[in-house]
Amino acid sequence: MVIGVLQIDLRLHAPQSLKQKRGVIRKILTRCRNRFPASCAEIGHQDLWQRSLLGFAVINTSEQVVAPILARIEDDILDNSEVDLINTDTEFIHY
Repeated sequence: MVIGVLQIDLRLHAPQSLKQKRGVIRKILTRCRNRFPASCAEIGHQDLWQRSLLGFAVINTSEQVVAPILARIEDDILDNSEVDLINTDTEFIHY
């Protein structure tokens, strides 16, 4: 079993409040949940209205299946004009 974990640190352009930030993040996470077989959540920077740390997890029997899914998630988020990528971190845990 392989668990793939992706953390994406983002800078958001438009939000002027935490309420507006939640709307942008909710849209990104909903899109990812609908398009990819992954669990996702905002895992950091909840108190900052121009930053967000998103976490994604995918479980499968092979790293060759998990890695492309995480790469497509990253590409999908990078295509969003409302955010800039600050940093990404990908980790694979083998059991």
